[in-house]
Amino acid sequence: MPTLDDLVDSRKVIVCVGSGGVGKTTMSAAIALKAAERGRSVCVLTIDPAKRLANALGLTSLGNTESRIGNDQLESAGIRTRGQLWAMMLDTKRTWDDLVLRFAPTPAQAQRILANHYYQQISSALAGSQEFMAMEKMYELHESGRYDLLVLDTPPTRHALDFLDAPTKMMGFMDERVLNFFLTPTRIAGRFGMGLLKGSSAIMFKVLERITGFGVLRDIGDFVSSFSGMYEGFRDRAGRVETFLRADTSSFVLVTGPDPPTVAEAQFFFARLGDYRMPFGGFIVNRVHPDAFAEPGAHEEWRRVRERPTRIFESLGVAGGDTLARLMIENVDRFQALAERDASGVERLRATSAGPHFWRIVPAFDADVHDLSSLAHLNKHLFESPD
Repeated sequence: MPTLDDLVDSRKVIVCVGSGGVGKTTMSAAIALKAAERGRSVCVLTIDPAKRLANALGLTSLGNTESRIGNDQLESAGIRTRGQLWAMMLDTKRTWDDLVLRFAPTPAQAQRILANHYYQQISSALAGSQEFMAMEKMYELHESGRYDLLVLDTPPTRHALDFLDAPTKMMGFMDERVLNFFLTPTRIAGRFGMGLLKGSSAIMFKVLERITGFGVLRDIGDFVSSFSGMYEGFRDRAGRVETFLRADTSSFVLVTGPDPPTVAEAQFFFARLGDYRMPFGGFIVNRVHPDAFAEPGAHEEWRRVRERPTRIFESLGVAGGDTLARLMIENVDRFQALAERDASGVERLRATSAGPHFWRIVPAFDADVHDLSSLAHLNKHLFESPD
């Protein structure tokens, strides 16, 4: 069973997946930082629109090209590295444009595609476009040979298939056979009758043109003709990306929280990763409230405190002991209720997600992880402390 340490030392790509709001961006940055500390040249790629990763890494901004976090920045945070740490923020539209420029036979054909309304929609607004380009950019960086490890922070998603199915869905929208179906009204009329062409199809295209402000059929037709000869290159590229993700040099890490809704999503995501035969590394359960009474004798001591809670404040000479004691008891009870809920969630996830993979439990911190020093503190729980 590989540990998270093993993945950081040996893999070429680590993909952090999970639902939104569980800390994937933070975990991606922490994993990349640890790899740099161990001497690897690593780049972390984020798609998080909140740009939290840039702040956590001490950068004012991230772009569609890699930015290096200097050794002086790391040393000022008390971090000594033997490798290099790079980071970038995915620009979905620009990545699409770069791909078109790479595969277009001529510059003129590339510019014709870039100016097309249909292309602009699928390259920026279409569901799945961001996920597809994330995998494309990751593969581009891998092919460059500049990095020992890539850490991919995937976009927030409520459904596992949004990320795993992105290449198939996007290639469907660019399939010349599918698009040509919309460009042959006479064939449609001959097969289904003129009534359909004059009725539902005509209404559909009129509505689309009114909403978008451009001629749908004209732009799809122009896209098909200008995209001619490039579809195979895109499809082969998508196939290579999928093969790369399934290789032994890749690993998926599932980040989740311990609350019941998030655990349910993690269970579903874990099952889908298995269905797709993706190489799975393990779980990081984030923001877990620890048991306040884990130490031997803690329960007995707390019972004595509850019998006469005001004595704590009386010994300190603090006025208003009755009110403070009541608030203290309520606060401890709430905290312990959260700890018991979290422990139940972790146990349920373990019971339904058995396999040869690692488990890392990260406690709920008092403050957000927002800089390099706090990332280094987080890594003590990810890489140094026992489960």
